[in-house]
Amino acid sequence: MLEQRIQQHFIDSADLKYQTGPVLSKPISQAMQAILACVTSGGKVLACGAGVSGLLAAQFASQFVGRFERERPELGAIALPGDSTDPNADSATSMDADRFARQVRALGQAGDVLLALSASGQSAAVLAAVAAAHERDMTVVALLGNASAGASAPGAGSSGSGGAIGRALRETDVQISVPHERAARIHEIHQLALHCLCDGVDAQLLGEQEVSP
Repeated sequence: MLEQRIQQHFIDSADLKYQTGPVLSKPISQAMQAILACVTSGGKVLACGAGVSGLLAAQFASQFVGRFERERPELGAIALPGDSTDPNADSATSMDADRFARQVRALGQAGDVLLALSASGQSAAVLAAVAAAHERDMTVVALLGNASAGASAPGAGSSGSGGAIGRALRETDVQISVPHERAARIHEIHQLALHCLCDGVDAQLLGEQEVSP
């Protein structure tokens, strides 16, 4: 019984990846181009997420500043600190909804990119960060989940409902929305999307050579 349950996790994860690849490849490509334009013009990426999404944001920043799979010059990225242990962090009822927005207002500049992650699409802190990024004339790349309510956002590459955050995006922003209700599956796709972003930027900067296993 336990082994069957474990195997089902692998099957469900693989099925979702197979289904969403064709749907998300375009917005991920758009996001990569936005990030590449930002860093090659001297800008930086501010990455934020609530709860588990904050850990993914930190991983992205580490791989962007350091390296993904190939050696290259450092690229500017900062993971905005948050509370990854708060059970309400990825909800609309976060205790400190302004914690990311303050950092965006302090560090963000026109031409920078805000990489915002929220599996629910409802995080109050991430939503406030998006508003602050718009005030700074930053582009927002939002990795979201398929919230149960709300219409598709206007952002470029929208692939489904992204909750309140998705509805707050502008036409010049990019939404990568995973059409699933389960947070664990959404996080898995978000991590894969972040790997695609790192790989895509590397390919544009270094060429599309194969990476040794």
